[in-house]
Amino acid sequence: GIAARRLQDDAMIGLGRIAAGAALAGSGMYLSSKKASCSDAMHPPHYPWSHNGPMSAFDAASIRRGHVVYAQVCAACHGLQKIAFRNLVGVCYTENEAKELAAEKEYLDGPDDTGEMFDRPGKLSDYIRSPYRNENEARYANNGGLPPDLSLICKARHGGADYVMALLVGYRDPPAGVAIAEGQHWNPYFPGGKIQMPPPIYDGGVEYEDGTEANASQMAKDVSTFLAWAAEPEQDERKKSGLKVITALSFAAVGAFWYKRHMWSIFKSRKISFH
Repeated sequence: GIAARRLQDDAMIGLGRIAAGAALAGSGMYLSSKKASCSDAMHPPHYPWSHNGPMSAFDAASIRRGHVVYAQVCAACHGLQKIAFRNLVGVCYTENEAKELAAEKEYLDGPDDTGEMFDRPGKLSDYIRSPYRNENEARYANNGGLPPDLSLICKARHGGADYVMALLVGYRDPPAGVAIAEGQHWNPYFPGGKIQMPPPIYDGGVEYEDGTEANASQMAKDVSTFLAWAAEPEQDERKKSGLKVITALSFAAVGAFWYKRHMWSIFKSRKISFH
């Protein structure tokens, strides 16, 4: 009787382990399928950005043109709340030009001597805010969608500037059999393919002061460069500092190698004799 009970208990334990293993395998398959379904967007192509090299800097002219595209097209829905107008000085605008751009905006300030809040023209220390006062207003104005802040969009999206560029020029007609709701558009580079943002750029949508032809591809390239700079405004200085550090460490390594050879040469070349 005791042996039979032990066999029965061992069988039950074995069945429990098998069931637990099956449950874990099933959950793993479910999670992997969910992961696969989240990556159903096309990967953006790799564009030859001039600022991607270890020794290359941002194109200041392209940043300036990109800010024009942002200010005249993107700023209607998207903020740039981590970039202040002062950050534009010396990069794509002079100080006076940046002051004029800031003064075109109004900011709530105060209180004044009477305790009242008031509107004032923008100044260099002000950040480029969202056009909406809060998230609810943004969703109401965009059919339930929330336009993201673009300050770090090139860091927040896989592919960075490649993703932004591909998304802007990637609008297509929906494939056969795909239903698109009213107010939606098809873009294979957007997760799920269905995006509420209409195509924001088109040929001649802005006018560049330097005479560059403002076709859709040029506008997408310039605003992508601008947003890449906005995500990493310190990139050029970081590369300069990195070059200085590497140069200094190279000389230090040569000196350390010479010192090591000189210091230990006595011990490595000495002869010991026993009498």
